[in-house]
Amino acid sequence: MTLAATRPVDVAAASAPTPSRGRRNLRTWATIVSFLLPALVLFGSLVLIPIGVALYLSMFKWGGFGPPTDFVGLDNFTRMFQDSVFLGDLWRGFLLILFSVGIQLPFALAMAVLLNQKLRGRAIYRLLFFAPYVLSEAITGVLFSMLLQPGAGPADHLLGSVGLQSLGGKWFADGSTVLVTIFLVITWKYFGFHMMLYLAGLQGIPTEVLEAASIDGAGAWQRFRHVTLPLLGPTIRISVFLSVIGAIQLFDLVWVITRGGPTHASETMAVTMFQFGFKRFEVGYASAISVAILGISLVFALIYQRFVMRRDLEGAVTNMRARR
Repeated sequence: MTLAATRPVDVAAASAPTPSRGRRNLRTWATIVSFLLPALVLFGSLVLIPIGVALYLSMFKWGGFGPPTDFVGLDNFTRMFQDSVFLGDLWRGFLLILFSVGIQLPFALAMAVLLNQKLRGRAIYRLLFFAPYVLSEAITGVLFSMLLQPGAGPADHLLGSVGLQSLGGKWFADGSTVLVTIFLVITWKYFGFHMMLYLAGLQGIPTEVLEAASIDGAGAWQRFRHVTLPLLGPTIRISVFLSVIGAIQLFDLVWVITRGGPTHASETMAVTMFQFGFKRFEVGYASAISVAILGISLVFALIYQRFVMRRDLEGAVTNMRARR
């Protein structure tokens, strides 16, 4: 009775029409397009179209009013690389990158290693160090403008109370110290973010590996040098990448605190672009500077991913293939 009852059902299931391969492919592509289309529309309207407009306007001498008609070709780019201010922006950006990679990131890594230990109240320390990153750049700029106000700020009063008043009063007002002071503000603002990145990487290292190294006789420095650092390599490479791109595109803090002064001593490429585009109404030249910033960032990103992050990307692709 069981065989007789199930036989018609099996025959009906076998005779049911199955969707063709073409229909399945069509449904798959329709699903992919429906998910990708909104992202592509946003990317095109907010990224690709502005880039195209900037490239177009960089070929004109245009003040921002009316249609651009004075075509100058590559003259804006020629002017840019002959401009001492823009060349100074490149040098200052390079110095900020060196300071960030050589001082800020090692400091963040050291704090991450320290706070990864079993310390009393380490959660509070993590919160305190990460809190500046939550503040906006504008608030941070106003805060340090008040703290480091020459002669009247709390920093100068504190130095005067301990007999070091000769060190105060300069800060953002002296061309020889303004870039270092800007870097200190940047470090205060962003080192907590990089510290949390390193903490996440450290907590992802299996404790069994470190215990095995200890059993083999490796000391604390040897474990850090030969075990922790190599396993933390992908996180460090991501941190360096974000730090360099941020230094190239730095604008908010500098504009709020110094507006590029004194005498261009703290000016960056983004500040110079803003000055020419919205203060001097030389939009064509400002567009050329924006294209240069894009080009520098893009070239660095491609080279960095090709030669530095190559192993990380290949490992991600290998893992995805293995899961499939």
